[in-house]
Amino acid sequence: MEPRNEDPAQQAPAAAPLAGIRVLDLSRVLAGPLATMTLGDLGADVIKVERPGEGDDTRHWGPPFAGEDAAYFLSLNRNKRSVAIDLKTPEGVASVRRLAEQTDVVIENFRPGLMAELGLDLADLRAQNQRLVTCSVTAFGDDAPAAAARPGYDIIVQALCGLMSVTGEAEGEPVKAGVALLDVVTGLQATIGIVAALAERARTGIGRHVSVSLFDASVAAMVNQAANTLIGGVVPVPLGTAHPNIVPYQAFHGSDRPFIVACGNDRLFRRACQVVGHPDWAEDDRFATNEARVTNRASLIPLLAGVFAARPASDWLAELEEAAVPCSPIRSMEEVFDSPEGAALIDEIGDPGRGGSLRLVTNPLRFDGARLPTRLAPPVLGADTESVLEP
Repeated sequence: MEPRNEDPAQQAPAAAPLAGIRVLDLSRVLAGPLATMTLGDLGADVIKVERPGEGDDTRHWGPPFAGEDAAYFLSLNRNKRSVAIDLKTPEGVASVRRLAEQTDVVIENFRPGLMAELGLDLADLRAQNQRLVTCSVTAFGDDAPAAAARPGYDIIVQALCGLMSVTGEAEGEPVKAGVALLDVVTGLQATIGIVAALAERARTGIGRHVSVSLFDASVAAMVNQAANTLIGGVVPVPLGTAHPNIVPYQAFHGSDRPFIVACGNDRLFRRACQVVGHPDWAEDDRFATNEARVTNRASLIPLLAGVFAARPASDWLAELEEAAVPCSPIRSMEEVFDSPEGAALIDEIGDPGRGGSLRLVTNPLRFDGARLPTRLAPPVLGADTESVLEP
């Protein structure tokens, strides 16, 4: 069967940045689906290819569920259409090859070499469609055969890239970040690469292959911690909420709950000292500059902690805010969405396939001040197979 053109009812507005771009999504779990959801949010027509009867692994990563699909899946797959295709059959492979002929972008995150084994070598797909941009998201890259045998789960890469070595309380056990942050970083890097390749194609008419690995993106995301090691020979250690290069920049406990104080320069530190009733600390040679405060962290932090512990966090936050010192309560997710700014990010999506609507977090980008509209709720498995594949 020949693939059918995009359903006009599903098309993005002409003003959407990627309107008219079709993406064939052969990825699953987080990094790849995040990249394709972002492209879909930007207006691309995303066709998500899934295993018949099972679908993306994350459909089952619950509870909680909405209908038969886990919240995890729903958070990563809006603005897509789902096509159920068995890639282990000749018919399935032929369907994907035909789709690729009419596609602008193909993205996959199988283990290195599997696409070729299936008969879907990306170089072959680009040979039959020279405008095609292809993208591979891997765990450790195509040129790392030994490492490639390791599973590419986010927690594995958090351990290998150094993130867990700097996360947690001082002298405590290593701790992973509370969200699969490295998958998110990798998915965004993949999106950047794809958009850049599309921009180049607009000039040359020729597609390009983009690749990014979780490990490479994750080590790059260590930014100042990596530079501290490479330039200063400093091996970072966990500091709880504290910062290795800025003091004070961490959580303190009020008499009722913790809160954050972030003095990113000496001027802000002087203001904080006024608030806590110790302007003399800002004149103390041990604390007068950020460099001195980093060196004398162990002396300064207990002084501040002792003062902050005497009153409720809300009192300190009010006074710090009045003095224009950056500070914040440490919110639960419930408190985030109860706040005006958090509530503004809730997207109420009509979802007839699940008998109602979904509340998800909207895309954070704005164009000319307007948020990107959600065109499609996350798809029910295989819901668009006929409309995409039938002539």
